Amino acid sequence: MTSSEPPYTDPSRVADALRTEGYALLRPADVARLAGCTLDELKTLAPSWDRLELDNYLKDGGRYRRRRHSCFIDSGGQLTQTAHRAHWQPIEYNALHGGMHRLFEPIEPSTIAEPAWDRLLKALGEICAQAKDARPWYVEAHQFRIDTAGGIGRPTPEGAHRDGVDFVAVILVDRENVKGGETRVFEANGPQGKRFTMYEPWTLLLLDDAAVIHETTPIQPDGADGHRDTLVLTWRAGAFQGEDGGQGSE
Repeated sequence: MTSSEPPYTDPSRVADALRTEGYALLRPADVARLAGCTLDELKTLAPSWDRLELDNYLKDGGRYRRRRHSCFIDSGGQLTQTAHRAHWQPIEYNALHGGMHRLFEPIEPSTIAEPAWDRLLKALGEICAQAKDARPWYVEAHQFRIDTAGGIGRPTPEGAHRDGVDFVAVILVDRENVKGGETRVFEANGPQGKRFTMYEPWTLLLLDDAAVIHETTPIQPDGADGHRDTLVLTWRAGAFQGEDGGQGSE
C-alpha cells in the first residue's frame, strides 16, 4: 500500500472507476458540477454540523462523536424521506456496534430542504445506478463530527470495514485544527490499497462496498476546537439493513 497525493478520478469516468477499481475520488469542484450546483450552494449545508447530537452508543466509552441520521428512498428522479428509523448493521459488517438498533436524532428539516441536498443525493444515486442497475435505492444519510476535545477522535472506531450495502460515499465537510485522519481503501479480496488524506471540504470518496474495505485513522488536536466533519451516504438495493434479515445485497 502506498501513501501519495489523493488519487483523483476523472469526473467523466466515475461509474466506470467504481466498476473497475472499486472506488472513485472527486475534487470539490467536480462534486459541485456533478450535483448541478455551486460550491457555495453545497456550503449552505455545513452550518448544521454545529448542531449535531452526542453519539451515546460508542462502546469504547468515547464522547468524541456527534451525529444525526435520516433515511430516504431514491426511485430514480424522486428522493423521498422515510419515517425516522433506527440505524442497524449486522455484526458481520460492524464487529463493534453491529446488532444494535441505534436511534439517532434526525437530520434537521432545514438541512434537507436546501436545494443542494436533493441535488447531491440524486446525482450520486444516478452514478450508483450507472455502476449497478438496481433501483429503488434505500439511502441512509449520516452527519458526523469527530472532535479532539478528549485528545483523540476516532472516525472509524470499528477499524477497516465494509458497511453491508452496495455503495458508500464519504464526503469531507470540514476539517479544523486536527492532524491525522488518513483515509485508507483496501481491496476486499486482494493485496492492493491506497492511503491519502482529504483536506479540502467537499472532497468525495465513493466506494463499491463489495469490492473494498475502508477506514480513517484517528485524529489528534492541532489547535483549539479540533474537529473533522463528514457526510456519509449509503445506497442499498432491496431494503434497509435489518428489514430483510440484515444480509448485504452484494
